[in-house]
Amino acid sequence: MLTKRDFYINGAWIAPAKPRDYQVINPSNEEPCAVISLGDQSDTDRAVAAAKAALPAWRATPPAERARLVAAILDQYEARKQEFAEVIAMEMGAPIDFALEEQAPCLPWHTTNFLRAFEHIEWIRPLGDRAPGAAIALEPIGVVGLITPWNWPVNQIALKAIPAMLAGCTCVLKPSEEAPLDAMMFAEFCHAAGIPAGVFNLVNGDGAGVGSQLSSHPDVEMISFTGSTRAGRAISKTAAETLKRVTLELGGKGANLLFADARPDAVRWSVARMMENTGQSCNAPSRLLVERPVYDRVVAEAAELANAISVGPADQPGPHIGPVVNKRQWDQIQAYIRKGIEEGARLVAGGPDLPEGFNRGFYVKPTVFADVKPGMTIEREEIFGPVMAIIPFDSEEEAVAIANDTPYGLTNYVQTEDQSRANRLGRALVSGMVEMNGKSRGAGVFFGGVKQSGRAREGGIWGLEEFLEPKAISGYDFSAG
Repeated sequence: MLTKRDFYINGAWIAPAKPRDYQVINPSNEEPCAVISLGDQSDTDRAVAAAKAALPAWRATPPAERARLVAAILDQYEARKQEFAEVIAMEMGAPIDFALEEQAPCLPWHTTNFLRAFEHIEWIRPLGDRAPGAAIALEPIGVVGLITPWNWPVNQIALKAIPAMLAGCTCVLKPSEEAPLDAMMFAEFCHAAGIPAGVFNLVNGDGAGVGSQLSSHPDVEMISFTGSTRAGRAISKTAAETLKRVTLELGGKGANLLFADARPDAVRWSVARMMENTGQSCNAPSRLLVERPVYDRVVAEAAELANAISVGPADQPGPHIGPVVNKRQWDQIQAYIRKGIEEGARLVAGGPDLPEGFNRGFYVKPTVFADVKPGMTIEREEIFGPVMAIIPFDSEEEAVAIANDTPYGLTNYVQTEDQSRANRLGRALVSGMVEMNGKSRGAGVFFGGVKQSGRAREGGIWGLEEFLEPKAISGYDFSAG
């Protein structure tokens, strides 16, 4: 078992002020795989103080030099990416092939896209001919607190820490206590890359402890949080006392509108995307809305596909899905499956309890419900597991009404070969993102939602601007240098 009790503060690994051990559980076998320490107020204060002290020099560092140092993190990743993926697989249950191909590569993908976008930032520019002498400068917001989840752990670290440092901010990261090991490796990457002491700091802890301490800290100017809508509300309330900027990337209940003219592989794509990462993605297409003429065929095909998905330990290679992250998550998913049955949805694949052949590990059967009615619990609430709800519709207007009747608004999906219809739906669906016909968002496009999915815009130029503040300057003479 790994021992990782220290925190990364001011360029060094230091012991917690007060030891408070926490066991990280391997969800594949329910055995402890590491012990960390949860921080307290004094640890948070030390990390924030280090970030505050490092801020003047880092914000004054030329942008090209900041970019060079951040780019050097990728060299560390390349040297250790196999180990990095293995850690992710162990701590949160992503199968090793998926961790290598999808989870771990989030770091170079986002970093490369941020570096490209960074080249196009105008740090100071004239407002225009109509306002001679007026200038707009972009400046780092200051010390930022970063709170990241366990489901796509390095993805969210990359979407927060990389743009924060590029923008000239200094930061304190609190990763999820369920999946802290990849974050500690990221701190090692930063150290080896030469990121100056105090620019990046890491304190492990839980939401009620270090998370709340960062959210309320008077020297933290911004909180960037990814997690549940419930926790996002709590952070917003706490941060309001010090008038911080708060950016939230929260839950989702994505609708996937499948029309009779969808491409032949649309159902296969829809099931695979839903079950990816064992359904533990906020942008999962968990509500499959199907046009009535093809409804029965789609239900049968979805059930067959879900039943064919294998489940297995994260350390084994192959295309299977792994366990969910912990017992609490497993219990919650089981309760939703039973609720779907109680409320009259038709179970066509999977179901409650452990899959056959397993008596340990937090494994969930890939589950599909048909004949789900709008308003059922499994249609309204985010399950965060491999559970799909299939709902019939008779018209485009009805599909849009069902899709938009949700408190969430992260990602919606459209499956149709009628491009005019696709365009209409792209505008009519109320969400931060709409993906058409299996095409993913392009490099440099932001990730973010509306309504109770939060309104963060992470990625590309938008993700950099979240950590910058515009300053209006009058009487500025650009010819003076």
